[in-house]
Amino acid sequence: MATFLDNAYSLVHQDNTADQPSVQDLKNQLEKGNDESKQDTMKRILTIMLNGDPMPQLLMHIIRFVMPSKNKPLKKLLYMYYEVCPKHDAGGKLKQEMILVCNGIRMDLQHANEYIRGNTLRFLCKLRDAELIEPLLAPARQCLEHRHSYVRKNAVFAIASIYQHNEALMPDAPELLQAFLESESDATCKRNAFAALISISHDQALEYLSSVFEGIPNADELLQLVELEFIRKDAITNSQNKARYLRLIFDLLEAKESTVVYEAASSLTTLTSNPVAVKAAAAKFIELSIKESDNNVKLIVLEKVNQLRRVNEGILDDLTMEILRVLSSPDLDVRRKALSIAMDMVSSKNVEEVVLLLKKELSKTVDEQYEKNNEYRSLLIHSIHQCAIKFSEVAASVVGLLMDFIADFNNASAVDVIQFVKEVVEKFPKLRATIVGRLVSTLSEVRAGKVYRGSLWIIGEYSLEANDIREAWKHIRASLGEIPILASEQRLLEEQPDGEPNLNDQVNGNTKAAPSGSRKVLADGTYATESALTSQSAVKAKLEAVKAAQKPPLRQLILDGDYYLASVLASTLTKLVMRHSEISDDQARTNALRAEAMLIMISIIRVGQSQFVKHPIDEDSIDRIMSCVRSLAEFAQKRELENAFLDDTRKAFRDMVNVEEKKRAEKDALTKAKNAIQVDDVVSIRQLSKKNAVDGADEIQLDLEKATGGDSATEDLSSKLSRVVQLTGFSDPVYAEAYVQVHQFDIILDVLLVNQTQDTLQNLSVEFATLGDLKVVERPTTQNLSGLDFLNVQATIKVSSTDTGVIFGNVVYEGASSTDQNVVILNDVHVDIMDYIQPAQCSETQFRTMWTEFEWENKVNINTKMPAGKGLRDFLKGLMKVTNMSCLTPDASLSGDCQFLSANLYARSVFGEDALANLSVEQEGENVTGFVRIRSRSQGLALSLGSLKGLNKIGDYV
Repeated sequence: MATFLDNAYSLVHQDNTADQPSVQDLKNQLEKGNDESKQDTMKRILTIMLNGDPMPQLLMHIIRFVMPSKNKPLKKLLYMYYEVCPKHDAGGKLKQEMILVCNGIRMDLQHANEYIRGNTLRFLCKLRDAELIEPLLAPARQCLEHRHSYVRKNAVFAIASIYQHNEALMPDAPELLQAFLESESDATCKRNAFAALISISHDQALEYLSSVFEGIPNADELLQLVELEFIRKDAITNSQNKARYLRLIFDLLEAKESTVVYEAASSLTTLTSNPVAVKAAAAKFIELSIKESDNNVKLIVLEKVNQLRRVNEGILDDLTMEILRVLSSPDLDVRRKALSIAMDMVSSKNVEEVVLLLKKELSKTVDEQYEKNNEYRSLLIHSIHQCAIKFSEVAASVVGLLMDFIADFNNASAVDVIQFVKEVVEKFPKLRATIVGRLVSTLSEVRAGKVYRGSLWIIGEYSLEANDIREAWKHIRASLGEIPILASEQRLLEEQPDGEPNLNDQVNGNTKAAPSGSRKVLADGTYATESALTSQSAVKAKLEAVKAAQKPPLRQLILDGDYYLASVLASTLTKLVMRHSEISDDQARTNALRAEAMLIMISIIRVGQSQFVKHPIDEDSIDRIMSCVRSLAEFAQKRELENAFLDDTRKAFRDMVNVEEKKRAEKDALTKAKNAIQVDDVVSIRQLSKKNAVDGADEIQLDLEKATGGDSATEDLSSKLSRVVQLTGFSDPVYAEAYVQVHQFDIILDVLLVNQTQDTLQNLSVEFATLGDLKVVERPTTQNLSGLDFLNVQATIKVSSTDTGVIFGNVVYEGASSTDQNVVILNDVHVDIMDYIQPAQCSETQFRTMWTEFEWENKVNINTKMPAGKGLRDFLKGLMKVTNMSCLTPDASLSGDCQFLSANLYARSVFGEDALANLSVEQEGENVTGFVRIRSRSQGLALSLGSLKGLNKIGDYV
């Protein structure tokens, strides 16, 4: 059985084993069927064989009734059968029937049809028995001279395979291939021949390469690629050839074919770390990312540039502007990648050019409509923000530009700009006066409440001169309109005429309110009585006309019900009055500002309780505004009020900025630490090391190991044991347990089966089925298991999302009689979604945007006990550990001891799904109560995170 499985190159799913035909039925179908029916029969035979039954009884029938056929599809199936059929008897000797098979193969190698010859040569590459290969040597050699290239290109691989596995049968294969290369003219044949020569004789391949070295830049693309692969290997083995190889690779960088350029650039960085070579390779990668139309190619080559940048810090900074040329790509992911790389390469030398280009791109997002325009604009604003924070010399021009666009941007982008302006105005005191002046002048253009709030906060905090305060006050008053607000709105209502409102008449004062009597004169001179219903509808129409009239922006936002903005306005006016009192001796002016500020605040409260607003003012806003009124009345006597408004708020914001700066510094330090070379690292000296131990020698092999999960060998024994799941009981006839191994998108179940009986269990198979977004892609084969023996089988399950999934199944085997079938039910295996969720970071704005957009929410009640001495911060850490989420709330906001805690958490799955959570809990003694609200774009992720069993047992993990 093991020998048979060694020769099985494929796995084919068999739908229903119950429908498997008998051997006699298959023999009859082969004997009596035509070519089409024989094809179906051969497919069924191959499926049965690949699922564990070698069916040796059919070999002679297939030789008699299938081998003589000239049908090409049937011939192909025949050679697939030859690959997997048992070729040896119980004693290990070649079966007698294989002599007939060998004769048939020999005839096919001499067949007139080139397709049959080529297909037979491909089978010859997989043949390992010297007794079968020896009679086929002469026709295989003759195929090297066949007129058709399809035969020749397969013949060279057949010759190489024979030499590799049975060198004594064809000792002159390297010379044969070298002679073939020198006389061959077809590009594909030459490429295959050189690849075959590399696999069997490095020295002969080097000799041939040296003979054609000067002509390589003008060779065919396929040949150039395989020659570059050989050069990479030979440069490590024979370092004396590296100089001439580097000159050749520099020539190949100018090739027309993109694949050759990519391989040449990759080879260049593998062979040398010279700055000139690295820069040349990076320039070619960037050129490919601009020239190629495929977005996947763009992302791959940009990642290559990023890897070079990390390894060769500072060398590629001159190429920053070249990378930004990739922004012409229509795909947002490509642009995001290019911007990310460019931001890491910005230096004081090129920052002005970079910002200038980003400004132009930002202007395009206003004038033109890109795909995902708003997301691209946010990316650009974030990139400009990074440049301004890193390099103060460009901050002034950057802030001015962004503030020019505030009125044109949508709400989200304008909020990003205001957040950026707040940080800049705190970090760069010299720019404060200019920024506040620009901000004040744009107040009349702002239409978004969030932007207005941010603008007012900046004006209140950083208007530090008397002149600044006067200018700010003037523009705020202009944006607020006439006060008291309620009285002016009431007068406007009274000036509305009956019937259709005419706003032009209102402005000019040419209309008077119609008398509210019950009798009216109609157009024909007769009298009519006006009903109460008509009177009410007229009043309502007039009120709607007043609400729809054009108003200044700040007034309109307050009347629309934005009372949070109204409270921020009250706080801003309070700060301006207090600061004016501090810096100016003009007491009368201060008292006038104070009185006007109090009038505005009371006016806002009164109009909020009237019919002119969309919905009445809430109690919290009234309390906040009234506290500002009281503070204005008492601040001269109570110094602590001034400290609270003028110093404490600035200090709190400064702490927030410092926390963000600390996060950026920690991230940069972490990146540098990863790339740093430690003082005690081993120094690699090429002359003293083994030939294959040079850095970069096995780079491609390492990439392959990472791609196939080869680095998982570092997993320790304890973590492996924690993944073992018991599937059956100890008293069952078959004991089964599975080691669950999770790769990025796959689950591999390595199942141990133990026969606990004295009998041989025939046709034993493990059948798995799944619930959720799981799919079984590779099933264990059927086996026979001896008494008290054990067996390992594997099943692969594909995972397509982080929805909760369940794997269940059973073990099926036959008893003493083939009609008896026994079943052992397996325990369910629940997929742990924590293997697919990773902590991540996002900005507060991004979190709020996603929180608003995501429609699926799972609210989980928390009611647990904490160990003595543990608090809510420990509970938060335990929750982060259980859910694999990171905390977005700054440490400064969580400092101190309190009975309440609220925090935002965020994570991303390997499939790109976002998971948001908001924790709100309180503690009384040891009891912690509250809830976690989990939001996601998909229902499965929100439910899966909320259904974690440990969510209410976090105290046990602390």
